[in-house]
Amino acid sequence: MKAQVLHQHGTREDIRFEADWPDPVAGEGQVVVRIRACTLNYHDIFTMRGMPGIRVPLPVIMGIDAAGEVASIGPGVSGFAPGDRVLIDPINRQTGKLFGEMMNGGLAELAVLEAHMLVPMPDGVGFAEAAALPCAYGTAYRMMVTRGAVEAGEKVLILGASGGVGTCCVQLARMAGAHVIAAASSPEKMERLLALGADEVINYAEQDFMKQIHALHGKPRIAGGGGVDVVVNFTGGETWVPALRCLKRHGRMLTCGATAGYAPNTDIRYIWTFEQNIVGSNGWEREDVGKLLDLVRDGALQPVVDSTYPLEDTRAAFAALEERRIFGKAVVVP
Repeated sequence: MKAQVLHQHGTREDIRFEADWPDPVAGEGQVVVRIRACTLNYHDIFTMRGMPGIRVPLPVIMGIDAAGEVASIGPGVSGFAPGDRVLIDPINRQTGKLFGEMMNGGLAELAVLEAHMLVPMPDGVGFAEAAALPCAYGTAYRMMVTRGAVEAGEKVLILGASGGVGTCCVQLARMAGAHVIAAASSPEKMERLLALGADEVINYAEQDFMKQIHALHGKPRIAGGGGVDVVVNFTGGETWVPALRCLKRHGRMLTCGATAGYAPNTDIRYIWTFEQNIVGSNGWEREDVGKLLDLVRDGALQPVVDSTYPLEDTRAAFAALEERRIFGKAVVVP
């Protein structure tokens, strides 16, 4: 089969296209899936570069999120048959291993995995739409709905709103009836976020988002008033303290990652003075994936696909992701 294989940690130049990589074979309880779409996540960048304390078995085929058709089944598998359309839940919930990191993933024509990791796809949901869901949209759903409990009438500031997680957060906040303030880095992305349902947009590349929040919604006061109810911050780094300073009294910061740095300087005075709540959210649960598929099937949620690349051009997809040129998701099609 054809595959994109990471032979050593480093840059996207270390991802090598293999035209004759060995085909996987389904063992006991396993299924081979013919990949029809694989979407990239920033976690793939971390895997490519190497993460401290995480030993990835190399060589490895990356690609966490993927959807396709059952190609063959191994002994002991029931409930699936060749030709079934399936979405892969990337977490092996029996071992904790992640598809596309600790096991070969979706940047290939075929992938083998445990049958319990497959989710049947409803009619009317495309492969690219489904492949956009688990990591980015599942993470957003758990953060915004299960953990964050965003409600109607709340003011919600979403940092990094133009990526996979961010575009889902915008849609979920809008569905909840919140007032959505989306931060992005270019006028084009801002226009697309408004079209997606944001009520206001901030160009954080040209404007200080904290000062903009204070100007538009008032400076938070200990007695109450001013600021926003919720800040969605999965960037971390230098955005952490300014984000705290956007929160009104009893406001909450929702975080599920730290793409700009996981050890920021902070100022805990704002946390106790304004009685703020820091709400962490880690990944997604299996039922979240099913709920998202239902939302897409019903037309309530639309995964945002920015661009599609053939498998041979995977490095170009990684370049677009690293250089933050993607609005929504980049899809690789084997």
